[in-house]
Amino acid sequence: MLATNYRGPYRIRASQKPEPVIEHPGDAIVRVTRACICGSDLHLYHGLVPDTRIGHTFGHEFVGIVEEVGSAVETLKPGDRVLVPFNLFCGSCFFCQKELYSNCHNTNPEATAVGGIYGYSHTTGGYDGGQAEFVRVPMADVGPYKIPDDIEDDDAVLLTDALPTGYQAAEMGDIVQGDTVVVFGAGPVGIFAAKSAWLFGAGRVIVVDHVDYRLDFVRGYARCEVINFREVGDVALHIKKMTDWLGADVCIDAVGCEASGSLAQTITGRWTMLQAGAATALFWAINSVRKGGNVSIVGVYGPTFNAVPIGNALNKGITMRMNQAAVKRHVPHLIEHIRQGHLSPKDIITHRVPLEEVSDAYHIFSSKYDNCIKTVLIPPRAGAARATATSIIH
Repeated sequence: MLATNYRGPYRIRASQKPEPVIEHPGDAIVRVTRACICGSDLHLYHGLVPDTRIGHTFGHEFVGIVEEVGSAVETLKPGDRVLVPFNLFCGSCFFCQKELYSNCHNTNPEATAVGGIYGYSHTTGGYDGGQAEFVRVPMADVGPYKIPDDIEDDDAVLLTDALPTGYQAAEMGDIVQGDTVVVFGAGPVGIFAAKSAWLFGAGRVIVVDHVDYRLDFVRGYARCEVINFREVGDVALHIKKMTDWLGADVCIDAVGCEASGSLAQTITGRWTMLQAGAATALFWAINSVRKGGNVSIVGVYGPTFNAVPIGNALNKGITMRMNQAAVKRHVPHLIEHIRQGHLSPKDIITHRVPLEEVSDAYHIFSSKYDNCIKTVLIPPRAGAARATATSIIH
């Protein structure tokens, strides 16, 4: 089968690999019809995630058709159309019983924090991902969600990570009616966090980034205010000026470890890796939120040291919440939001690319060329979907 093949930092290609097989009675084999490139995949692509091994297949956002099931699988059958949450979870451990699916205790032997994640290095279990023609889905009775007939694949694939993560970012902010919400990052997750903030009752939503086309997009998609941090100097001071010198009620970090905006953070967090990523957005979030306000973190950081102003957080009395999204908990009500017209996830897709051109797709997404917001990969055996793929080689 054709699949992504990691060859080292900034080097990824599509190549032939053996097709996955049933390894456990609870497995399913899914033929992928859509797979996204996520901003988190860029951390792998840039060589920032430990134990990302040569030959690994990336991709934690994918949907497809069930091709085969193990003898113990009861809820799925061949032909079912499914979305597969990015997190692997057992459904029965202490954390799964609390719907903390991203913290499953049984799917990642390499960590005591995060559970298993498809296509995200051996620090999250070493599972091959969905940027391929086929993928093995363990614990198939638990993770996959059957896609209703009225939900398109282009919407469904964004329910595997980006939309639930943005939605959970807003949820963890404990937004109340009329709150001012500031979202750091105008990538797909930040866009969905801004859009979701309105659903929770925000009275004002502001998005901070430095890429003009992304700010233009989120301004139109989420009907929000925007700040280009390259144009304002001190970001926290600027936000305080915009909020009667109080600060925002809720700040959301939707950027994570590759944030721009601080030379010191960039040197220590991205170039020399003396800390687990450049925590610039988190620094701004803590300093921009009002006293007694809430900070929500969904941007990805490493598990080791980060330089953040924890003393400011303490003295301001901030509440901080963070986690990887518990995708399956959110899918049912997000589907209802789509049906009711409150959300249209597929509208953020700017590039639909054949899997064969994955190397160029990563380069364009990483370099923010061609006004790229969100890229969907179409595998050769995606069926009718294959006809919609168009080359990005101009």
